Parts: sequence; structure tokens; C-alpha cells
Amino acid sequence: MSWNSRVERVAPFRVMSLLEAAQAREAVGHDVIHLEVGEPDFATPAPVVAAGQAALTAGHTRYTPAAGLPALREAIAGHYSKHFGAEVDPARVLITPGASGALLLASQLLVGPGDRVLMADPNYPCNRHFMALAGAEVDAVPVGTESGWQLDAELVARHWRDDTRLAMLASPSNPTGHMLDAEQLAGVAAAVAARGGQLLVDEIYQGLCYDLEPLSVASITPDAFVVNSFSKYFGMTGWRLGWLLAPADAVEPLTRLAQNVFLAAPTPAQHAALAAFTPECREILEARRVELGRRRDALLAGLARLGLAPSLPPQGAFYLWLDISRYSDDSQAFCRRLLEEENVAITPGIDFALAGGEHHVRIAFTTGIARLEEAVSRLERFLARG
Repeated sequence: MSWNSRVERVAPFRVMSLLEAAQAREAVGHDVIHLEVGEPDFATPAPVVAAGQAALTAGHTRYTPAAGLPALREAIAGHYSKHFGAEVDPARVLITPGASGALLLASQLLVGPGDRVLMADPNYPCNRHFMALAGAEVDAVPVGTESGWQLDAELVARHWRDDTRLAMLASPSNPTGHMLDAEQLAGVAAAVAARGGQLLVDEIYQGLCYDLEPLSVASITPDAFVVNSFSKYFGMTGWRLGWLLAPADAVEPLTRLAQNVFLAAPTPAQHAALAAFTPECREILEARRVELGRRRDALLAGLARLGLAPSLPPQGAFYLWLDISRYSDDSQAFCRRLLEEENVAITPGIDFALAGGEHHVRIAFTTGIARLEEAVSRLERFLARG
């Protein structure tokens, strides 16, 4: 059978097969340390769970408007005002089934066949794949420590072409955990605007910051499209809820798209998410952010002892992007061996980087410090064997 050529451009997400292998080892009694999947070991905050249960009891199970529950759109707009100083009209907020739903809407609106998209390499692979499904060509610009693992204004200017329509950033990024500060973000926004393009910013890990204050491009320009999610900072992975912040003139076509591709985001999840913005829940979320910062520091200390700590520590998210070129030029084989020999599951860099992915791995510090320290000990033993 011959499938749509756009589908053939979507590569498999290899971490999922590695997760399956790790779970298979657990099923036969092995003690596997999971550092591969981007999902911390925290349960959804209790106030959110209680709000979801109350919504179900009250019968809030019917469709909401396609753009989402009005009260939730207002709560998100208030979140931007309170924490980022950005005055956002709730009408510009569209609630989506996860950040993936937001990416789907944005990609279908902003690009089509023949258009080009600038993106950093490494990057979250689904960002590339959504653009490919829209028919666009992605120019993945290799980045490194010299630009803080980010696409900056100079790189935008250098790589922009006549048929480039969109630049996409991720701050904090997956897999590197690095961020753009306000000056850098404003520089990219200006560079894109000067070329008549559009800017899309993945802020899915916003709030999970350790060295810099959380920042949104919404406080810099109202013209950017912003993807965000309740999965990471808010701890609602399985609830499948996200949002897209769009310029005012884009709301109507985006709403039409939403009506046709998913009708509306899950209603009970939307009611539950209202509790995510309460002071009670905020206190829980901030305590978790502090704990993730401690985990990051503990893992960095352990890796420094092995000579593997990155020269630029991640400022956000919950990942470390490690160069393993001293030990391997095949990150997939490296991760497979580490799992089979030491029961430590990490992610091969080829999932994220088109250039250099075979020399890198991603480690998620999503489990407790004692388990992270044990993982470092196992890694040390693994490396010593060569």
C-alpha cells in the first residue's frame, strides 16, 4: 500500500520503543530507572483532581465551545497578566486537546506546500513533523553552546529565505532545557517581523525555570503565536489539555479549524484545569519546581564527577542534553546497551537532532534524587566497561 507522502516524512519517536523495552524488563523483575520519558513522578495536584471529580459529578460532560470554556480562557488570560505582565484578551486564547492540538491548528493555519520553516536543531521532533504534515519544508538550523542551544536573531537573518514563512522557537527547549532571555526573544521577534514572517513559540515548559525568571513572548509582542500545555508545569499529562494564544485576526480561522478537526477539548479536563490557577495549587506547583531544581543540581554534580556534565547547564524544563561522543557514535545503540546492561533508560539523541544526534543523549531528571544518584553509579559502571 502506498501512503500519503507527507505521512512518510514523519519519523518514528524512538523513545517509545525504548520505553516499551524498559517496561518489558520491569515485567520480568528488573529494577529499571526511568529517565527517558518527559513525565515527572508527581501525581496531578489534588485540587485539580478534586475539580475534575466535581465536574463529572455535576454532569459537565457535554461539548464546550470549540475555542474552549470561557472561564478557562479568562483564567489563562489572567495568568499572563499576573505572572508575565502581558495584557491578553481571553478571546485570543483557544483551548486545545493537549499542546499537540495547538500545534496542529497553528501549523495548518500558518504554512502549506512550498513554505519553509526555520527551527533549531536539536528540537522536539513533533514540531518538525507537524510542519511536514502541513506540506512545509523545515530548515533545521544546527545550534550549540555559542547560541545557547537556541535559534537567535543572527541565525534567523542568516537562514531566512524568500520562501520562509515561519520561525519556531522553544523556550525552555526540549531536549536541551535552554531558554531565551527577554532581549534575545525580542531580537528574534524583530528579525522575523522585519522579513514579513510569523513567529511561533513553544512555551510548553514555561514555569519550569531554575536560573532565569519565567518569560512569555506575549509580554514582548501580541503578534506571536504561542503554544502551551497543562502537561508539564501543571502536571496534567493524561488530561490532554493545552492552549494556543494567537493574534486577534487569527482567532476566527483557528476556531473554524478547531470546529472541524476536534470539535472541542475534553470538557471535564477544562473544568479541572480551572483549579490549576488557584493559590493552593500554585503553592504545590512551585514546590515541585524547586524539587526539580534540586534534582537537576544533583544529577549535574554526579555527571561532573564522570566528566559528562554539560558546559551550559539547562535553565528550565527537566532534561539534560549530554555529549557522549567520547564513548559512542551511535546514541541508539548506547541507550539500548545501557538499558540491557544496567537497567537505566535514557533517550537517544537521534530522536531530537538531525545533526549530531548520534553523539548525544537526553536524560530526564523526572525521578527522585536517590534514584538519580543510583543511575549515575550504574552509568559510571557501564562506561568503565567501555
